[in-house]
Amino acid sequence: MTDKQVWLITGAGRGMGTDIARAALAAGHAVVGTARNADSVTDALGEHDDLLAVDLDVTDPAAAHGAVAAAVQRFGRLDVLVNNAGSFNAGFFEEMDPADFRAQIETTLFGPVNVTRAALPQMRAQRSGLVVTISSTAGIASTGDFLTAYAASKFGVEGFMEALTNEIAPFGIRTMLVEPGFFRTELLSPRSTNYAEPSIDDYADRTRATVEGWQSMDRRQGGDPAKLADALVQLVALDEPPLRFAAGADAVELFESKAQLLLDQADAHRALSTGLAHDQA
Repeated sequence: MTDKQVWLITGAGRGMGTDIARAALAAGHAVVGTARNADSVTDALGEHDDLLAVDLDVTDPAAAHGAVAAAVQRFGRLDVLVNNAGSFNAGFFEEMDPADFRAQIETTLFGPVNVTRAALPQMRAQRSGLVVTISSTAGIASTGDFLTAYAASKFGVEGFMEALTNEIAPFGIRTMLVEPGFFRTELLSPRSTNYAEPSIDDYADRTRATVEGWQSMDRRQGGDPAKLADALVQLVALDEPPLRFAAGADAVELFESKAQLLLDQADAHRALSTGLAHDQA
């Protein structure tokens, strides 16, 4: 990659996407910032010679190809894709409308799929590039209520990126998954979180407690998204960016506990697990 890189960042009009775009610009890079309404990008970041704001709904494959084409037309190449756009459809699985469950998958799994598919031909032609995908600790371990749709999408993203890594490595293209813990973004705000309508008495008490808990955390999370954005700029500059980056002390702790849980589960029935070979094998 050249010293001055061209970044395409989805969901750049607010929240963590704005912080990432600001950090990339401050580091001297060119940024294509996308949002459903491109005006929100320039409203958040101001006018900048190295900033191109583009309308993009990540669930629209044609729009994703258009955003990449606009990036290449303006800046001549595409070095870093940051799949950041997201939303949070929260609720107990039984109470969530199937359309809302599907919408979560469309945004936070198929969104990265669509934009990555659009970006790869350009990166492959360059024989270089980095695909950064903002996942979540919910893609490593789902440890609370209201997370079925969100965790399903993030576990999907983890598998997608892990499998894609080997496919595109021969072309000089790398991947990096970022698993943030709780950061002070807009994810839990009414603009980003959609709660399922309570409908089952058996869940009523937990629903009230969980909604109150999430709402009380909004804008009080411990992580600083500006520091995470600066960290991503540093990681992208490495010759070999990590395949996964645990973002936050809570993320590191969750990585460690999940790793230990998997080791314990592998060992729990080891004799039974390892005794399943065909007799003639």
